[in-house]
Amino acid sequence: MNFDRNLLNTARREWLALALTILLSLLGGLTILLQARQLSAILSAVFIDGQARSAVTSLLVPLLLILIVRALLAWLAEASAGTLAIQVKESLRSQLVNHLFRLGPAYTRGENSAELANTTLQGIENLDAYFSQYLPQAALAGLIPLAVLAVVFPLDWLSGLILLLTAPLIPIFMILIGKASEAATRRQWNALSRLSAYFLDTLQGLRELKLLGQSERRAVKVGEAADQYRLTTMNVLRVTFLSALVLEMVGTISTAVVAVQIGLRLLHGGLGFEQAFFILLLTPEFYLPLRLLGQRFHAGASGITAARRIYAILQTPALLEPAVTVENQANLSIPPQTIAFQNVSFAYPGQAGLAVEDVSFSLRRGELTALVGATGAGKSTLAHLLLRFALPVSGQILVDGVPLETITTELWRKQIAWVPQQPVLFQGTITENIGLGKPLASLAEIQRAAQQASLDQRIAALPAGYDTVLGEFGARLSGGELQRLALARAFLMDAPILVLDEPSGHLDPASEALLEESVRRLCAGRTVLIIAHRLPTVYRADQILVLDHGRIVESGTHPTLTAANGVYARLVNAYGGSRA
Repeated sequence: MNFDRNLLNTARREWLALALTILLSLLGGLTILLQARQLSAILSAVFIDGQARSAVTSLLVPLLLILIVRALLAWLAEASAGTLAIQVKESLRSQLVNHLFRLGPAYTRGENSAELANTTLQGIENLDAYFSQYLPQAALAGLIPLAVLAVVFPLDWLSGLILLLTAPLIPIFMILIGKASEAATRRQWNALSRLSAYFLDTLQGLRELKLLGQSERRAVKVGEAADQYRLTTMNVLRVTFLSALVLEMVGTISTAVVAVQIGLRLLHGGLGFEQAFFILLLTPEFYLPLRLLGQRFHAGASGITAARRIYAILQTPALLEPAVTVENQANLSIPPQTIAFQNVSFAYPGQAGLAVEDVSFSLRRGELTALVGATGAGKSTLAHLLLRFALPVSGQILVDGVPLETITTELWRKQIAWVPQQPVLFQGTITENIGLGKPLASLAEIQRAAQQASLDQRIAALPAGYDTVLGEFGARLSGGELQRLALARAFLMDAPILVLDEPSGHLDPASEALLEESVRRLCAGRTVLIIAHRLPTVYRADQILVLDHGRIVESGTHPTLTAANGVYARLVNAYGGSRA
């Protein structure tokens, strides 16, 4: 399976820790041979030869040393396995998070954030048992039984033949039960993903649920979802316990077969006591690695299931980072003077039809361009293309004549400040949230940005000022204050290009007036692309682009488009002259 190969390739990148884990475990397993040989010699000397304790003291000391070495090797192998798992998880989690950033909103808009978080955190955590237990045990399940057979066959070919013939029974049963376990584990993982998404949606909408009087009803629904997850988990445990029972039973019966034939031959003098006891001690150790392989397969089964989703994300193509040439760097002026969309079309992955089709227009420095259209017309898509969250499927975007796809993402993003309609805030101080786009900014720079965004007085009124900790979604701030914090980020970046999803579209008049003043200061002298929702913004736009079903159907200024009595005029009339 592809995800199996991917997991093995991931483990190979940590080959030193994996090899050390297998080597230490193998040496620990080989000490069992020495331990069995020493113990059988001691018991033969005591019970058969009738020697006293003083006579076998010389045999007891090596046995004690062997036991100490075995315990030390087991501890070192466990520590090495833990290190292997930690290294792989850290590497894989870093790869996954970085790849999600490269995929950008064009990918994540079609995914559930809770499910992605569950995959990134719990999904990768579930791989611990796979790398620290199952993978090393898979190697030991082949190496240790072969070592036991190499020792047993020269001593007693019949016992060796029985071991060789019965050994495949455990893997056969493990595979048969493993199929049922894999299906049950997949159902458990899907249930956990759905529960995560459902629970996050409930938490995010808790205020609305309280206002609508639906909180108790929702709590019942969450309880039902949790019960469903509990049932799927119990099904996984049921299969796991059944597997353990079957594997133990097969191992016990196989050991009993060897023990019976050794006992009968020992009674009839066909086998010496020391030889027979040595083989009898080795027999359980022969089957133990195979039984542990079955048990540890189930321990890592949830990680294997999560790996399907992890590698599905990692194998999703992301934006390719271009090779920047000296010529491109020389031709790109800072700040850019003109950005031209030329016959640009784009389709979101997994969606039929184009989100924008054959779009052409230009953005010029110092001008404000407003995008107007109904929901789903393609306004946000054009903003995402400009932000380079995605690449056009046809056409191109030229920045002062240089194709955008030949400019590195890092260089281009430094030229753009983005203010979404619903800004994302994270758990941290106000200083950390404002400094998101410029992490090395000084406190003075952050304070100046807050002042430009008309947020400084509100921050000063908070008990801890700029050190006030905000919860996710900015729990301590109102809607207008959140928008001004987003504007403060843009002021701090001081980028020459500004993309706005008009932040004043859903605020009360007082907050809107305060925010509008900050927006005008921010737009001055910059290349501005704004997704317009209100007519005051459209009035002052140097260029209005009217989108309908992904196409630009009209362009011009407010007076000319109103006089044309087309789509734009109908939108203005439909919103009663207040919104566009």
